[in-house]
Amino acid sequence: MALGQANENYYRFIDSADIHIDHNTQKALSFLDSIPKPLEKNIEGRLSEYYSIKTLIHDEYSEYSKMQQSIIFTLKYADKEENYQIAGNACLNLFSNLYFVSKDTTAYNYLDKAIEYYEKCNYANGLLEVQQMRAYAEFLDHDYLSCINLLLGNLDKFAKVEDNQYFNLFANYLLSSSYFRLGKYEKAHIYFNKLEALQNAPGVTDYNYYSFVSTLKMQLAKLHFKSNALDSTLYYLKASKKFASYMPENILKDYYRLYADIYKASGDIKNSKAYIDTLMEIDKKSYKSNVEASILINDSLLKAETELAETKQNNMLSIGLIIIFSGVLVVLSLLYFSFYKNQIVKIVEQGKESSNFSYLKTNNEKLAVKVHGLEEYIKNLKSEIREISSTKNTETQKERIKSLYKNLHIDSSTLLNKSENHLELVNDLNIEFFKQIEERYPSLNKSEVIICYYLFMGFSNKEIAVFLNVSVRSVESKRYRISKKIDFNKDETTLVNHLQETFGNI
Repeated sequence: MALGQANENYYRFIDSADIHIDHNTQKALSFLDSIPKPLEKNIEGRLSEYYSIKTLIHDEYSEYSKMQQSIIFTLKYADKEENYQIAGNACLNLFSNLYFVSKDTTAYNYLDKAIEYYEKCNYANGLLEVQQMRAYAEFLDHDYLSCINLLLGNLDKFAKVEDNQYFNLFANYLLSSSYFRLGKYEKAHIYFNKLEALQNAPGVTDYNYYSFVSTLKMQLAKLHFKSNALDSTLYYLKASKKFASYMPENILKDYYRLYADIYKASGDIKNSKAYIDTLMEIDKKSYKSNVEASILINDSLLKAETELAETKQNNMLSIGLIIIFSGVLVVLSLLYFSFYKNQIVKIVEQGKESSNFSYLKTNNEKLAVKVHGLEEYIKNLKSEIREISSTKNTETQKERIKSLYKNLHIDSSTLLNKSENHLELVNDLNIEFFKQIEERYPSLNKSEVIICYYLFMGFSNKEIAVFLNVSVRSVESKRYRISKKIDFNKDETTLVNHLQETFGNI
């Protein structure tokens, strides 16, 4: 009886967090943090609600690694508790993270799973949300006509959900944004006006409303800047200023970047630099938050994966969740790779020149502390790397590195399930390459730089696809984009030859 009463008291914390989540995230978090451990005992039967609120909190704080962890726990407990509405919501979030991050078309299985959950609980709004998610996927794939057609066919249904006009808000946002990108400004403004009319509608929070409005105004500002209409650009930038606190991180970056570009175009280098400095601070803060989150949740992810594997071995959904974990770990490896490059810059700035191997050894030792059960593996790996790094013949060294890559891939079934992706350990053998290519071609993003390195080392498209766990078509697509960004005579040489000729002295 006493246990039941205790649970009821802790349930009230969940209810209070749910009430405040849309208006005061910090307060909602404080209620959840007031629930003592173990959660499985103290809020039994409502764990899915707890983790669904946690997901929203991490999302607002841009803690994407922690958010992914909470989504997976949400689905795990929602399925167990037969809370099908929350389970469907979690499936939508998993689709979003899997498809929008890696463009993995298998993510659509989660949309189908979401429909199954929503149909079990007769949640009509959930089924509408699935349709919006499909339209949003088309939007992010730049197929704006398909997005528009999907939305127009359901627009009346969205508007009729009187108790939750968020569906209507989001539909009008996607329609106006799609028409803007297609250059059909008159139609775009029609839906933009409809969106603005929903400010105080039921189910529309200040955060959602202002983030959509700020995004659209910034989109208009960028369109005018491309047309060299600086006065109009400034008009929409100033109109966006009051929404700055509601801007998603990527839109806030666009806001500061656009101001920097305008001042640069007008010759005001001092103000341009001030906005660039602010932009760098945002990047630094975001990067630090994600790296810290990736380190903190590593053990939790591995624990959750083990639980899922043990309790749902014959459940296809469980298999899908394990695939998601692998994707998360790949993302974490990229974060660590970014961390290493950041440390390289600091070393250069401080004038502390050191050998590539000593730098790699330091990072390997740090990684060994974070990852349990891999000490012996990393010890052997470092010995092999030390031997490779001492090889004076460049061609021999490259061949041995390539062989080491392949050995790492053979071990990946163990490595990827128990720790981060270790390919970055080998990347650090050629630190100078990454430094020089980023200086020479700053327009390349991180994934494109890594592709360039693999090509420079002599790997084929198929081998690169295996190492990066992507499709060959994805590699080919990235090679095409790289060729567009890198300026070289494409009639006389290939991308691979250009990279080897340009960086062959490294």
